[in-house]
Amino acid sequence: MGQVLRRVITTILFLLVLNPVSVAADASGDNEEPVIDVMGKVVDHDYLELVGGAKVYLPRIFMVDGDWYFFVNTQSAVDSGEFEMQESALVRADGESISLDMSITSHLMYVWFGMLLTLFITFWAASKYKKGVGAETEPKGISQNLFEVFFVFIRDDIAKEYIPGDKHKKFVNYLFSVFLAISFMNLFGLLPWGVATTADLTVTATLAAITFFITQWNGSKDHWQHVFMFPGVHPAMRIILTPVEILGLFTKPFALAIRLFANMLSGKIMIVCILGLIFIFTDIFGPAVGLSSSVFWVGLTALLYILKAFIALLQAYIFTLLSAVFIGMAVEEHHHEHESESSVATATDVQV
Repeated sequence: MGQVLRRVITTILFLLVLNPVSVAADASGDNEEPVIDVMGKVVDHDYLELVGGAKVYLPRIFMVDGDWYFFVNTQSAVDSGEFEMQESALVRADGESISLDMSITSHLMYVWFGMLLTLFITFWAASKYKKGVGAETEPKGISQNLFEVFFVFIRDDIAKEYIPGDKHKKFVNYLFSVFLAISFMNLFGLLPWGVATTADLTVTATLAAITFFITQWNGSKDHWQHVFMFPGVHPAMRIILTPVEILGLFTKPFALAIRLFANMLSGKIMIVCILGLIFIFTDIFGPAVGLSSSVFWVGLTALLYILKAFIALLQAYIFTLLSAVFIGMAVEEHHHEHESESSVATATDVQV
């Protein structure tokens, strides 16, 4: 119910911002920029925004008609005379569009930041434990204690809980790493100049694909029997059940990707829309109304920042939890022969 209400509020705010912008643009002409570009705050860019609004433009690497091109940035590609900008898109001078774009983007940079920060923290913690701090003695300092709280939580309450037997030990490192990486990528979106890369479907789809391949690669014989053979089921039923099970293999990672993407994107849009109402009110009613209303909108945004920080960790937890559930379902062994013998014995006892 809470998520539904949150998405409804996001939609309303988005329409409140979008409609005045559209009206203002129509009234003043097509060449005037809108008061606030909502989607421009969440889409991928060819530059990295720094503190204070400075921008560092990133390298462009792409293929056009079988030929690879490398440029320091977009402007360098335009200055070369080989490419030009058409409707905010880079195309070759002869009109041929880019067929494969491998450029460094703002979302990719923040994915790398999240991964590097995860590696740094885990290597730092490992060096502490190798020295005996936390292994032979109690953890020292807030950072190591916080690290151990999260690690023990992922190991005991997620991996051990949903992955049967000792098999959970094989997946603890992955689950903890993906939890940290997603948490950092989510929290980066709270920075005024930062980007929540998990609001990009390509990022969440990649993370879900990794979980998918780990799940299927480690799937037990029993797992694949339930996909193709269905022990104890009439062969005629396999015509219906097999396609459903195969489809189910892909709907699970699809749900992982969409859930994380939709929640992080809606949160980012909500914050941009609420702050954007200051400029919208100023543009429509004048500076006095815009300035006086800003107290309320900024206060509401501050509360939403606290909520969004909680949601950032919550979504990382949900992704990790569902990954553990899917992996646990795939590696579990059901021992059908033993179950069948027990069923026969029980039926015999009943008859006797």
